Amino acid sequence: MKSFDSMWASILDVGRAAASGGYRRFAWNDADMTLREWFTGEATARGMSVEEDRNGNLWAWWLPDGWVGDPRDAFVTGSHLDSVPDGGAYDGPLGVVSAFAAIDIVRERGITLTRPVAVTAFSDEEGARFGVACVGSQLTTGALTPERALKLRDAEGISLAEALTSSGRNPAHLGADPTLVDRVGVYVELHVEQGRGLDLVDQPIAVASSIWPHGRWLFNFTGEANHAGATRLVDRRDPMLAFASSVHTARGAAAVHDAVATFGKVRVLPNGANAIPSEVMAWLDARAADEQTLSALVEAISAEARTNAERDGIGLDIVAESISPIVEFPDDTRRRLQTALGHLGDIPVLPTAAGHDAGVLSAKVPTAMLFVRNPTGVSHSPVEFAEAIDCHRGAEALADVMADYVAE
Repeated sequence: MKSFDSMWASILDVGRAAASGGYRRFAWNDADMTLREWFTGEATARGMSVEEDRNGNLWAWWLPDGWVGDPRDAFVTGSHLDSVPDGGAYDGPLGVVSAFAAIDIVRERGITLTRPVAVTAFSDEEGARFGVACVGSQLTTGALTPERALKLRDAEGISLAEALTSSGRNPAHLGADPTLVDRVGVYVELHVEQGRGLDLVDQPIAVASSIWPHGRWLFNFTGEANHAGATRLVDRRDPMLAFASSVHTARGAAAVHDAVATFGKVRVLPNGANAIPSEVMAWLDARAADEQTLSALVEAISAEARTNAERDGIGLDIVAESISPIVEFPDDTRRRLQTALGHLGDIPVLPTAAGHDAGVLSAKVPTAMLFVRNPTGVSHSPVEFAEAIDCHRGAEALADVMADYVAE
């Protein structure tokens, strides 16, 4: 598939870290800006008009001949272009590249549009820079307020407001999109599978059934900085001990609840090899099949952390930074995708524990997801992978779904 392959090759080196081979495509950094220019170039090459909405999300429009007025009831597809630190190539960009490739396929079939089509690239989906996921789609749906968003800061202390200003955007524009429901008839996001469900059943494509509820919690352990050599053990107020215990607790509690829990991001002050820490900030990512289980899981981890903190004479503050409820993709939308792909045989229907913009948008508009096989099951890593033939199959499947929605 020539158009897919050429697009994919053109972005492979953008934001790639030489040391790890992974990507550092963070919101509003140089790599992100380069990919935004790439998006605009691909859209323009196809005669599509491009807009950046008030929240930094990109929209490329393909309108039916003779269309008058603003787009409405559109078939929208796409994903995001940013990455986690040292992430893989496929998470996000696969959906955007496949969306443009699907348009090429539909055009090659000579299909006449009956409704608008849009390709989107949502801003800051991973939350790698400012700590909150799906910033662009959350702002657009009103799930995240501009007031909270603008106060977010990255590891260098730069606020989102400052980052937007530096990139030539106006922070005052952030806010919910009142036209979203009218413009979007359905949003279908294609994504590399972040797990091995498809590999285990030897299938290249799946339709999503749901997204597990999930969230991020900041555990702020506070103690007392002191000399690592001269301070007696009995005189220490070391927050690292309670944090370390919490890491083990999270793993055990997740197993008990048939869920997942991870402390994957940590900041230590003063972060000296010969100093007892004064503060350990640790972010818990927790996910479960239902909201009751998620709540019980986080409470179990929190209770044990509080007990350990009290034992060690340190402070502990736990703040829920973001919580996303379960998303059940609409049955009728999911069945329509399965019908459109019926010629491929039985299409697996799988849940996912990974968050997506489709999950955020589902609160406002009909949404669905397609997954492309990941033979390793590894994601958020440089070794994330999908076979070229499966990527092509994914673009073809997306084109089949697009055609079902827009064909005359």
